[in-house]
Amino acid sequence: QLRLVESGGGLVQPGGSLTLSCAASGFTLDDNAIGWFRQAPGKEREAVSCINYSGVNKNYADTVKGRFSISRDNAKNIVHLFMNTLKPEDSAVYYCAAAPTKRLCDWIFKWDFWGQGTQVTVSS
Repeated sequence: QLRLVESGGGLVQPGGSLTLSCAASGFTLDDNAIGWFRQAPGKEREAVSCINYSGVNKNYADTVKGRFSISRDNAKNIVHLFMNTLKPEDSAVYYCAAAPTKRLCDWIFKWDFWGQGTQVTVSS
């Protein structure tokens, strides 16, 4: 079964940090771009970050630029999202998704596989 599994979410105080992970099972990530998206209650899903298949090309939403960092380890079949200086408005369910492409990152990729999401809550 082809799956993406997110982990690392939780409750953190404003200004704190969390690291989310996206692990694949049933397929290898190294031919896929990986995107992170988030959705807060009552809001539309928002693109957060993207990394291309090789890890050389990375994109970030303006709302997280300078605070979040994405990386991948294809040998371990995993992608990480490092989130620093977290704000209450970062609270959401975070999802990773895979797009089978070797093109540079683009939010409009056909994201074929999605994880189940992990909750991030930033609150004092």
